[in-house]
Amino acid sequence: MRILVVAAAVMALAIASAQAQGRRSPNDAGKPADNKPKVDEKAYKAALERIPEPKDKYDPWGGARPSEPAKKPK
Repeated sequence: MRILVVAAAVMALAIASAQAQGRRSPNDAGKPADNKPKVDEKAYKAALERIPEPKDKYDPWGGARPSEPAKKPK
């Protein structure tokens, strides 16, 4: 009997949380959907042009292994 009560309580909590996620407040309907700032393509491309080209190739594993391979002694 306890298992049935516990299972019913868990199901009720799961259903209540799922229903709460789907609800919207009445104030949301009046707000405009386009609140994002406008992207200026010319400024974006100009900023990309100002980034200098790297002199060396980037090595993400440089700290984990030596950059030069170990030479075998003769």
